[in-house]
Amino acid sequence: MSFGSFGFFGLFGSLGRVASADSRRRKALRSVPDGPLHDYLNTALPDPGTDVAELRLLAMDLETTGLHPRHDSVLSIGFVPIDGLSIDLSGARRFVINAGVEVGQSATIHGLTDDRIAQGQRLDEVLPEVLAALSGRVLLAHYTDIEERFISAACERVYGSRMPVARIDTLELHRRLIVGWGESPMRLSLRLWNARTRYGLPVYRAHEALVDALACAELYLAQVAEMRSHGPVTFKRLQS
Repeated sequence: MSFGSFGFFGLFGSLGRVASADSRRRKALRSVPDGPLHDYLNTALPDPGTDVAELRLLAMDLETTGLHPRHDSVLSIGFVPIDGLSIDLSGARRFVINAGVEVGQSATIHGLTDDRIAQGQRLDEVLPEVLAALSGRVLLAHYTDIEERFISAACERVYGSRMPVARIDTLELHRRLIVGWGESPMRLSLRLWNARTRYGLPVYRAHEALVDALACAELYLAQVAEMRSHGPVTFKRLQS
């Protein structure tokens, strides 16, 4: 789901997000029973001082029926790992989710029909693979609030506890970079596909979960290359 399909809210993360996410991870680990979420929580999040050349991420995109995890549903999940400065296409995955709901007007955005959704997997069947892929990695997305809130809410429903994550937001990186160059951060310019044009990246079909995840991964690597041309880049710098 690219930024253009929802409002411009909750854009800025806090400086202490990495440290607080890891402390919440350790706290949750004490009360979560054995299982996929426990295994995820049992792996430390990347250190804030990690250089980007060593940082492990998981670029993720969700297609949903709306913006609110309490009453909207995940319809598709796509992700692809990033190891340092390389995208690992062998780890790319896409899932269609049978959420037991009608897709409604959201079909005009993502193109998923009720018939296609009916053939998908249940979210509780997919979550273990998502958690395993994200274990020890940073969540990467273009406006990470959507992915974090929906996956965390799903973990709470299935496993009884939310999922602390460390995250990097390519939308926020793009905003910071264009402001740094004296450009105006207009809303349209912040969309995933508009952000990619700044680096001459190819045009793909939008609002397909795996395609959007890959597009986000490519954008991240272009952004990091630009930032590294001005000096060393650590995970902490990407969070600030």
